[in-house]
Amino acid sequence: MSYVEVPGAQVPIRMWTDPAGVEDVAMQQLRNVATLPWIKGLAVMPDVHYGKGATVGSVIAMRGAVCPAAVGVDIGCGMSAVKTSLTANDLPGDLSRLRSKIEQAIPVGRGMHEAPVDPGRLHGYPTAGWGDFWSRFDGVAEAVKFRQERATKQMGSLGSGNHFIEFCLDDTGAVWLMLHSGSRNIGKELAEFHMGQAQKLPHNQGLVDRDLAVFIADTPQMAAYRNDLFWAQEYAKHNRSVMMALFQDVVRKEFKKARPTFEPVISCHHNYVAEERYDGMDLLVTRKGAIRAGSGEYGIIPGSMGTGSYIVKGLGNAASFNSASHGAGRKMSRNAAKKRFSTRDLEDQTRGVECRKDSGVVDEIPGAYKPIEKVIDQQRDLVEVVAKLKQVVCVKG
Repeated sequence: MSYVEVPGAQVPIRMWTDPAGVEDVAMQQLRNVATLPWIKGLAVMPDVHYGKGATVGSVIAMRGAVCPAAVGVDIGCGMSAVKTSLTANDLPGDLSRLRSKIEQAIPVGRGMHEAPVDPGRLHGYPTAGWGDFWSRFDGVAEAVKFRQERATKQMGSLGSGNHFIEFCLDDTGAVWLMLHSGSRNIGKELAEFHMGQAQKLPHNQGLVDRDLAVFIADTPQMAAYRNDLFWAQEYAKHNRSVMMALFQDVVRKEFKKARPTFEPVISCHHNYVAEERYDGMDLLVTRKGAIRAGSGEYGIIPGSMGTGSYIVKGLGNAASFNSASHGAGRKMSRNAAKKRFSTRDLEDQTRGVECRKDSGVVDEIPGAYKPIEKVIDQQRDLVEVVAKLKQVVCVKG
């Protein structure tokens, strides 16, 4: 489908979904965003749903300002995927050992490594700039500096919620490795600190929603936020890269006889800020639950833990600010999912997938998410499908 345009106070709201199907609270958030004086465009993805301040699944372009809530709390959260030389024929009948080995190599939930991962010991990992990256931690907000030890040990760990590591097959039987994670707790703490700072500024006092507080260009507060934001985005990218290297090491060991090789890794943020130019203007584009889908750019759009995911290539649609959805998107809250579904429902909906099937992940059940096929179909003018993946192993936080 092409987009539907809904009137907004400052800019029209371009929606790649039926507005009637968007929950009322999310629709109100979109209208609130469209009142911001600095806004130059608002694009809404088919996986849109309610979030803090700004909806998940929205792309907000502003001139001379940025809204931390429009980035998301998990700064730099995103996806990585890589195609391997393995095929379905290489897989054992029982995949439980593989899941166990992945969980041993990569801490999940609130877990962290006992000692920081040394990238120099990871097979083929590019270590250039590693020291410089960590030296720049000295320049982040004082409020989080005491977290450095934890941040170093969490580098290369999964986290919880909807984060996952998957071993997948595409329609040809080729094996793919895929994972979803972000900047762990350090990114969350930086985001929450700066949201609080923004809410104190005089120019934000008259906003319809205090969570939409912004930083203005050429101010000390904006400079401090940009510094911490871009550092956290880099942390998230390193975090996924380290995990993917650890994941590949597990696969090398478990499939030693097959001697697996790996194609270049596809990686994309879906909670971040980018400096981009549209209609002759330099804009700050926030993608919260959205990926960049510039012409020919590869992206990853995952479904839920029992369905499937898509590797896509962007079509460069300027109306969406070169963006596409970041996943299936929730259709009910975590609490609602826990009330609605049981562990038996989880077992039924994840049949054929080696994964956790206990009460701790019922809120991640496929039934709590929108159908990924419909989400993909609604953005055929934003991306083209390169490969459809179906997970056979899923590690959840």
